[in-house]
Amino acid sequence: MEKIALLEALAPMIAVGIVSISIGWVMTTWLRIRNGYPLESGWGKPLYPKSLESEERVKLLTQENAQLRAELGSLKDRLGNVERIVTDSGYQLTSEIESLRAKQEAN
Repeated sequence: MEKIALLEALAPMIAVGIVSISIGWVMTTWLRIRNGYPLESGWGKPLYPKSLESEERVKLLTQENAQLRAELGSLKDRLGNVERIVTDSGYQLTSEIESLRAKQEAN
């Protein structure tokens, strides 16, 4: 009888504990989702949905990234050549000669 009485006295506290732990778990999960943190499994490993579409998308994005990097490299080379031409003294001399010709023709 004493065990039943003790169990009846502890039952509300146990129920409150279980409910508060459940609410805490739900709130933690909600905050993780809201702030962009990955969800975790019971063993602490992140859960990432893996599908065929996501793997294909990663491959396509990787290919596009490589193409854009190659294009950026060629543009850097071209820009370097243009800078070299513009800063070359021969180009400056040519532009000065053309401006003098334009002044002469205006007079």
